[in-house]
Amino acid sequence: MSVLPVDIYSVATVREIDRSAIEGEGIPGYTLMTRAGAAAVSEARNCFPDAKRWQVVCGAGNNAGDGYVVARLAASEGVVVSVVTLVDPDSLSGDAATAYADFAAEGGVVLPWSGQLDPEAEVVVDGLLGSGLERDVHGDFALAVAAINSHEGGVVALDIPTGIHGDTGSVMGFAVRADVTITFVGLKAGLFLGDGPDYCGDVVFADLGVPPICRQGRGAEFRRIDDDHLGRTLAPRRRTAHKGDFGHVLVVGGGPGMPGAVRLCGEAALRTGAGLVSIATHPDHAAMIVATRPELMSHGVSSASDIQPLLEKASAVALGPGLGQSDWAREIMELIRRERLPSVWDADALNWLAAMPEVDDKRIITPHPGEAARLLEISTAEVQASRRSALSELRSRYGGVAVLKGSGSLVSSTSGVPWLCTSGNPGMAAPGMGDVLTGIVAALLAQGLSLEDAAAVGVAVHAQAGDRAARQGERGLMASDLLAELRRVLNP
Repeated sequence: MSVLPVDIYSVATVREIDRSAIEGEGIPGYTLMTRAGAAAVSEARNCFPDAKRWQVVCGAGNNAGDGYVVARLAASEGVVVSVVTLVDPDSLSGDAATAYADFAAEGGVVLPWSGQLDPEAEVVVDGLLGSGLERDVHGDFALAVAAINSHEGGVVALDIPTGIHGDTGSVMGFAVRADVTITFVGLKAGLFLGDGPDYCGDVVFADLGVPPICRQGRGAEFRRIDDDHLGRTLAPRRRTAHKGDFGHVLVVGGGPGMPGAVRLCGEAALRTGAGLVSIATHPDHAAMIVATRPELMSHGVSSASDIQPLLEKASAVALGPGLGQSDWAREIMELIRRERLPSVWDADALNWLAAMPEVDDKRIITPHPGEAARLLEISTAEVQASRRSALSELRSRYGGVAVLKGSGSLVSSTSGVPWLCTSGNPGMAAPGMGDVLTGIVAALLAQGLSLEDAAAVGVAVHAQAGDRAARQGERGLMASDLLAELRRVLNP
């Protein structure tokens, strides 16, 4: 077992890697299956150290073969193991048949599925269906999934939970909800997309000793934003540094009645290390903002001409939080569009952009799926059905870097392989979270990161701060709860 790798593949590509190991490097398929079973047993015992009684539920194909290996190896370590199957094991072929034969040769007994699990099993291992699933789970398989999900013990999935599509993360009719998923050879996109994160539990990776050469030339679908990304992009600060070295963020927004968004955005930029942060907002709000956060330089602007001197001092612009759709907002938008400074656009700025589309290679856009749908003139469902394609079209149509927010936020890249954020939690579906993200990304941009690095690192920092804040509970999490966590994430 190892930390999760960066590259995330399609199911077809993982099969190619597997085939390369077998045919190109001479590693027998059954050796890989045995290593998979050993990895799963090790992880299951690590997660459930006090569990003495396991039940392995087997189905078809190599996923069933993995299950039989798990049963044999766990039994050899003293675990009381029972096995039920939904498919006659005599119908198995290849490595799966060998796995069953070895289990039976050591005295293993397989019982046909009776409609219920062993009520005393402390761990259930899902070896029903693997990552190659292309049709809905139905019949006895659906009943077995329901039984696993209602069982009180821990649930361990082999490679991917039964019923989760390996490429999209969609639930194929019914799906197992696992506590932990041990995935093999390569990370599958479905573990991190769509419904996948809700069903996979903790994801653990085992490379099974497949040599790196087997992955060379195999195109990834996504690249995971890992914990090292921050360290690679933000260098330690010099002792002789001063605030002018870390950029000046100008936050523009906060139309009539909406001061909170720019306030959150501005403090997020400060907490992310921007040297200076100015806020250009409606005159009604300027005094209140500086009163609650004196480190922010708050300016009331009555017209676009009031912003011009502020733009001349800015390293990066955060545009859109609470901006609104008024004539005041329109005038400001038109000025900033002409200036072409490095910028981050969110919220109402994206609504204006949808109405007046243009390409700008100095801009980061951060739409949620609904905003992306407006920008692309399609439905939100179409965006969600193919998030990678939607991201690519956003980048093509608007230039710069696109961030498609949501579970598994995506960031466009110059390589063409999107970055994918695997951190974050449902508690972050709350007002103001996008304003905090905008401030984080703008601060990183002001500190000299490229558009791509600022967006990718910013998304990861935002998600990790959200996860830290959620340790006290996801329900009731507020955007302002992330602010205190940003320093801890940025200074590990």
